[in-house]
Amino acid sequence: MSENGDKQGSALGRFLRGMARERAWVWLVLAAPMVMMLTFFTLMAMESGDTVNRPAPVRVSGEADIGGPFTLVNHLGETVTDEDFRGKAMLIYFGFTYCPDVCPFSMQIMDLALERLSEEERTQFQPILISIDPERDTVEQMAQYVSSPAFPDNLIGLTGTQEQVAAAAAEYRVAYRRSGEGDDYLMDHSSIIYFMDFEGKFYNIFAHGTDPETVARGLQDFLEEEGAS
Repeated sequence: MSENGDKQGSALGRFLRGMARERAWVWLVLAAPMVMMLTFFTLMAMESGDTVNRPAPVRVSGEADIGGPFTLVNHLGETVTDEDFRGKAMLIYFGFTYCPDVCPFSMQIMDLALERLSEEERTQFQPILISIDPERDTVEQMAQYVSSPAFPDNLIGLTGTQEQVAAAAAEYRVAYRRSGEGDDYLMDHSSIIYFMDFEGKFYNIFAHGTDPETVARGLQDFLEEEGAS
């Protein structure tokens, strides 16, 4: 090959190697968030599967950064904080009253699980619905919704300002967003029952679709562990 050919070949080789390095960086930048997302969903799947399948939940309070202080308004119009529920284990669900199926289904799971407990056992749990749609979920709307006979008798509905709701959702790592336009919009959100202990600390979760028997067994195991049954 001529000297000019050698130079052209060398230049072409440098160009291709440079492109390869650039492509490598591009793929690295694109792959990083994908790896993070896969890791997140894998961990969530492990948590969900663990909650549904194990016979007795293992206490992990103090290990998971879930839960924290909140200030909201209950369905009676009273301002309350997380401190007002100390002494009872909270079953918290973030949803909205205009939800067509997922939210009422979760409330019914709570009710069916609590019905499997004795009267004394039931008094030690406080089911709570925190609205992620405060624009429509007024105090009056929440009061009407939580009174449904299909839901737990002592279900408390909490709402508030957009800022108060966002702050509470952030403490529980709840993701939600408005979907659709007009008055008939929906709210996309995670569907999880958060199980908090007598001190308001994270104890466990029940993923969407967990059957009432599994939830009830988890509640009873908690009471036995606490020596409260």
